[in-house]
Amino acid sequence: MPPSPRRKSATATQEANPAAYTVLPPRDKAATVLAGAREIFLAHGFSAATTDMIQRAAGVSKSTVYSHYPNKETLFTAVVEAECECFFVATRKLKFSDKGLEWILEETARAYLDLVLSPEALALYRVIVAEAPRFPELARRFYIAGPGAMNEMVATLLDRTMSRNELDFSSVGRNAAAALFVNMVRGEAQMQSLTHPNSRPSAAQRDRWAHEAVASFLRAFRKTKTRARR
Repeated sequence: MPPSPRRKSATATQEANPAAYTVLPPRDKAATVLAGAREIFLAHGFSAATTDMIQRAAGVSKSTVYSHYPNKETLFTAVVEAECECFFVATRKLKFSDKGLEWILEETARAYLDLVLSPEALALYRVIVAEAPRFPELARRFYIAGPGAMNEMVATLLDRTMSRNELDFSSVGRNAAAALFVNMVRGEAQMQSLTHPNSRPSAAQRDRWAHEAVASFLRAFRKTKTRARR
């Protein structure tokens, strides 16, 4: 017996668009909601975002949103924690050569600028700073996963370079020197990128910022020949 017109129509629709009849498992639905929330929060911030906007971006029903995340605050927390984890992993994956001191520092500076000046990182920074009074624990988590993790990584690099007896951190200490380096790399570059959202710095501009930060750092902490002989 041939299929009824209704059955035939449904079969044709399914063949044309298999996803139309696919039921996502709960975890995939939660990930879909989170992806939609990420898009909305990074584009509009927490205060301007609504669950209706998130629902539309995720392509799910409002009941699906609420079944996984009971309110907008919970969703925001989940998005920021996921972004912090991604940033932390990206920072830890940075690998550097074992060349000369200046080369290593410039390589570190360029890699960090590529991370911190990405559109996603800048959007997250704007949202975190705007919402820090409302979500102080999330702001702290962001610092630990981002700037704090970079400070630690640079401190470890400085330990390696100190074995060559080229640097002297006796005036401030290794950890403070590492934080100063990271801030010199990030400071002007991040500020210009935040205040000029429609203009992305070129690779040449990022290289110049990296070089200037390294040159200033070495001028402050590199041992002179006279001091090195003592």
